[in-house]
Amino acid sequence: MADRAAADRAASETRPAPFRLWQNPGWGSAIVEAQLAFYGMPYALVEAGDIYTSEPARAALGEINPMRQIPVLQLPSGEMMTESAAMTLHLADLAGSDALVPGPGAAERAAFLRWLVFLVANVYPAVNYSDRAEDYLSDPAVVETFRREVAEQKARLWSQVSEAVRARGGPWMLGRRFTALDIYMGVMAHWQPGRAWFAAELPELFAVAEAVAERPELKAVFARNFP
Repeated sequence: MADRAAADRAASETRPAPFRLWQNPGWGSAIVEAQLAFYGMPYALVEAGDIYTSEPARAALGEINPMRQIPVLQLPSGEMMTESAAMTLHLADLAGSDALVPGPGAAERAAFLRWLVFLVANVYPAVNYSDRAEDYLSDPAVVETFRREVAEQKARLWSQVSEAVRARGGPWMLGRRFTALDIYMGVMAHWQPGRAWFAAELPELFAVAEAVAERPELKAVFARNFP
């Protein structure tokens, strides 16, 4: 019996993890990594490398995602999945859990879907445009103006999110219920304009980010991504 148990352990250690996540520490992939950890789903991390400056890294990622963006999640079936919002919904389905994604009958469902799409369709692109303005403009003379104007728009977008959080009374994005939106906030608060800005300008959002990183089931993920 002991030999059989040892053999089972050895097999589990060599068997590929059901999920593989292409990621870089501190990037948007941390949002999906945190959800995998929350659900207790076994996963392996694949470092994508500097996909902005390294052509080999870009080429390697392009083989699985023509957009050359992360995260990319390989499912147990072998299928490759992109788009963090889609992963958020799919992982909840696979887990058979509404712990991070309110179910169809939940009072928070509509607000959850609204702000999930708002973050990935509005705030997330603004972060990318301001960080990588030179990738979108051929005239270096206008890069800084563009970056400044996008940063101002990003601040306005975050203010809309903050107003909604304040109206619900906290402590989480949707009020008393913790969801995947809080994980998004916990990660995105580390990006420009930075944690000090959030703490000073939008303390409701900063408080959410701080609390998420201290949750026992997420603490190791945040420590790895944001040492």
